[in-house]
Amino acid sequence: MRFWIISTIARSLLGAASVKWVSDTRAGNWCYDKFDSIADWASDRYGLDVLDKENVAWRSKYPSAAAKMDELELRIIKLERK
Repeated sequence: MRFWIISTIARSLLGAASVKWVSDTRAGNWCYDKFDSIADWASDRYGLDVLDKENVAWRSKYPSAAAKMDELELRIIKLERK
């Protein structure tokens, strides 16, 4: 039982350290940028809001404000078409 707890803690620390190290490299920045672009593409193409957790959390926390924002965005789109 102790081995499982110690190995889990060690893995999480090693994972956090490697993420910190990779995020400071050019390759890590490229990978993060590529993931963001793929997530944006999938969100636009398939409507996958799961990839955009911040937007989903905000919309669920303030549903009336989100509905008003959607309404205003639709009005802007209609006005731009004219």
